[in-house]
Amino acid sequence: MTTIALLGTGRLGAAIGHRLLEVGMCLKVWNRDPDRCRSLVSAGALHCDSPAETLLDADTVVTVLRDGPVTSAVVQCLGPLQGRTVIPMGTMGISESVRLSKDVKAQGGCYLEAPVLGSRPEAQKGTLLVMAGGDPEVFELQRPLLQQLGSDPLHMGEVGTGAAAKLALNQLIASLTHGYSLALRLVQASGLEVERFMEVLRPSALYAPTVDKKLGRMLTEHYGDPNFSTSLLRKDLNLFLQESKRAGVDASALEGLALLLQRAEGTDLDAGDYSALHALTKINSDTSE
Repeated sequence: MTTIALLGTGRLGAAIGHRLLEVGMCLKVWNRDPDRCRSLVSAGALHCDSPAETLLDADTVVTVLRDGPVTSAVVQCLGPLQGRTVIPMGTMGISESVRLSKDVKAQGGCYLEAPVLGSRPEAQKGTLLVMAGGDPEVFELQRPLLQQLGSDPLHMGEVGTGAAAKLALNQLIASLTHGYSLALRLVQASGLEVERFMEVLRPSALYAPTVDKKLGRMLTEHYGDPNFSTSLLRKDLNLFLQESKRAGVDASALEGLALLLQRAEGTDLDAGDYSALHALTKINSDTSE
C-alpha cells in the first residue's frame, strides 16, 4: 500500500486526503491546527505531531498550504528527504516555486509542482485539473498518484510552468468574476430582468460556466461555506501582479481590481466565497456583511 504524507488539511487539502484514502492509499497527515485533521483520522489517516514525523514510510510528500512562504517554512521542517518527492499543490508564485525546488534538492529530495484547478467537489470526485512542472521522469513516476486526483494530469514543462498556468487561471477567475459583477450591477440598475439578460449571454461566445455557478450567490448575497475564499483570490491576484512585473508584462489594469479586493480585508466578505467580490462593486457598499 502506497503511503503518502499530506501537509495541510484545510478545505482543499482535506478533500484531497479523503480522495487518497478512498482509492486505497495509506495517509499520514499534519496540520498546524490538529483539529483540522480529525475528519481524515476518522476516515483512516494517521495523524502526526510534526511535518518530519510524516516522512516515516512515506515516499511522497504532498503539500496543500496557503502560499509559498508557508510551504517553504514547512518543507524546511522536514529535514533530510532522502530521495522522497515533494509535490506542492497549493498556489504559489513562479519564483517561489523555483526557490522551493532548489531547497528540496538541497535536502536530498525530488520536486514536482502540481497546482490544481478545482476545489472540494472536484477533489472528492478525482476530477481536478492538475498542471505539473518539473522533471519529466519525476512526473511519470508520480503520474499514478496524480491520476487519482485528476484523470488527465498535464506536464506543463520545467519548474515554474505549472505555477505560471495556475496563476494565469486564477487571474482569469478574478477578472471574469469582476467583469460579470459589473455587468450584473448595470443590468439590475436598468430594470432589465436578470434572467432575460442571461438568455442572451448563455448562447453567446462571452458565456463562461462560472457565471451560472456564482449567479445565485450574487443575487442572494449568500457567500458562506466557500470552496475558494475572497482572501485567497486576492492573494493570488497580487501574486500574478508580482510575477507580471518580473516577466515584463504590463498588468497595471488589474491594480484597481486588487485595490477593490483589498476592501474586503478584515470583513466577513474575506472569509466568504470569492463571488463576494460582487458586494464590493456596489458604490457605498457595506463590506461588513
